[in-house]
Amino acid sequence: MPKMKTHKGAKKRFKITASGKVKRMRAFKSHILTKKGPKRKRRLRRPDLVSAGQTKTIRRLLQA
Repeated sequence: MPKMKTHKGAKKRFKITASGKVKRMRAFKSHILTKKGPKRKRRLRRPDLVSAGQTKTIRRLLQA
């Protein structure tokens, strides 16, 4: 049976933390920023964790 390949799109978007959680960047930060408030834009800069329901799927995509 051939080796599993890492999903390259997922590799660019997600990182696994030391405790095994999946980290991602937030959406809605690329354009149309004039109508978004400074507090909202500051919050969007920070990374977030993937929800528990999707963690298993993403970990499977990232396993090499």
